[in-house]
Amino acid sequence: MKKVIALFVLVGFASSSFIATEPSNLIQTDSVDEIIFSQMTFEQALKEAKKTGKLIFLDAYTDWCGPCKKMSAHTFTDPAVAKLFNSKFINLKIEMEKNPDGPEIARKYAIRAYPSLLFLDGNGKVIKYVVGYQNPDQLIAVGKSL
Repeated sequence: MKKVIALFVLVGFASSSFIATEPSNLIQTDSVDEIIFSQMTFEQALKEAKKTGKLIFLDAYTDWCGPCKKMSAHTFTDPAVAKLFNSKFINLKIEMEKNPDGPEIARKYAIRAYPSLLFLDGNGKVIKYVVGYQNPDQLIAVGKSL
């Protein structure tokens, strides 16, 4: 009987925590503390950039890249970086070896090192190309320069 009661208690806590966290799926960009990377394809991002006039910020990374992981953990989660990039750019994060678009993008833009951070217009023209780890202040400076 004690096991049955314990099971009900555990199930109750698990379901109540699930219900409590469900509304967090609703994201407002002005209160988000990290860059929101779009799930659209590269081609969709180009179309969106043409439509909106925004530049594309492309984080070209690989899973094995240490500086890429550090940027994801520290730079892209900085609130000031998030505020600027979420308002000013269409943000894409593409794994260059595993994403179907990755190898083609790497060839097209001659990406040879990671992270490579590209700022592109709606035609795919490179406006700015930055290679290597950027701390929050460095990335903000780049973002503000465009």
